[in-house]
Amino acid sequence: MTSRNAAASARTSAGRSIPVRLHGIDAARGLALLGMMATHLLPTFESNANLMPTWVGLVFSGRAAALFAVLAGVGLALSTGKHKPLAGPELSGARRGVALRALVISAVGLTLGGLEVNLAIILVHYGVLFLCVLPFLGLRPKVLCAWAAGWILVSPVLAYLLRPWLLAANPPLKLGHNPSWEDLSTPGRLLADVFFTGYYPVFQWLSYLLVGLVVGRLMLNKALVPWMLLVGGTIVAVVAKALGTAAMEDWGGRAALEKVLNSPGYPLGSVLQVNLTGIPQEGSWWWLASAAPHSATTLDLLHTSAVAAAVIGAFLLLGRVADWVALDLLLPLRGAGAMTLTLYSVHVWVVSAFYLKPLPAGWTEDAMYFAQAASAVIVGMVFVLLKWRGPLEWVGHAANQAGRGGAKAGAKAIR
Repeated sequence: MTSRNAAASARTSAGRSIPVRLHGIDAARGLALLGMMATHLLPTFESNANLMPTWVGLVFSGRAAALFAVLAGVGLALSTGKHKPLAGPELSGARRGVALRALVISAVGLTLGGLEVNLAIILVHYGVLFLCVLPFLGLRPKVLCAWAAGWILVSPVLAYLLRPWLLAANPPLKLGHNPSWEDLSTPGRLLADVFFTGYYPVFQWLSYLLVGLVVGRLMLNKALVPWMLLVGGTIVAVVAKALGTAAMEDWGGRAALEKVLNSPGYPLGSVLQVNLTGIPQEGSWWWLASAAPHSATTLDLLHTSAVAAAVIGAFLLLGRVADWVALDLLLPLRGAGAMTLTLYSVHVWVVSAFYLKPLPAGWTEDAMYFAQAASAVIVGMVFVLLKWRGPLEWVGHAANQAGRGGAKAGAKAIR
């Protein structure tokens, strides 16, 4: 940890580097983990006739998973040259390492997909996203910005045009469950679900990793960069959400969409605030004007990416405060954030143990969440204090190092 004197000496002009470790990135990842766990275990709608959104649905739905994905891009940028992307043999080795790590993540996801559990597991999509982003790892920030902006603008439109065609197939090219090893026997259906028709459509979600690469290619230890992320992200997030809300409520979007829906499972007004998954987004171009969570529209991608950028900026600033006061304020979150693959997998396994079963006597949904969240925080703190990797993180790291050609090459690549 940077001492108070070191932190003080680093507070110079906006253009000079501040030598702090980026514990804020791990802490933001820890928050994303706890947020995703909250949407899995706590109700996102009230149990009343109108199914009013709960605070969990309003705060975490769509945003936690997006933060998780943006941070994946940040992590890839930091491990492939930071603000100076790798090139030549080093870049090729880094790509091989990322590809092997992606296969590990996907294998874990396919294994968890065989469990009976009432939640959408992100890991297969996460691994595929790692593979999809490989061509972009050598690009510089300005080029990445152009790609990210273009993908956010164009991918939702292309997906809107392709999705009805995929769902009109017989049988529809949609799984209706988490991808598992058995689905490898129907590769066309599996790929269509992972890229377009499933819960986390990789085709649009690649936007998050591109945004994360842009963020990670910035000089995050510069004085103004976290402030830029926090303020800029907040402004973009507010504007994108305001435009989506105005389009639905003031400009006639929701009324038009209600006409093309035969019998939605939830009141459209509530769904637009919490989660659009399961609602067929077809029959009206108004769907593309929504900023609803998990709609993967341009405004949704903009809003959630901007929220992620703001959160990252906030945690980087908190990391500087921690250095200033010589106290590891981020330890509870950064510990969990350093081993999210292991903790997320254990969380899914524990939730599956209670599938279609009553909770233990005296337990509530709130108690189940806080027990799992506290366990994740405590285990993460123990591992980070002992300087251990999580078990699955160790496997992923070993795969990454093997792809890079050994620990020496990997160490050279991330200096």
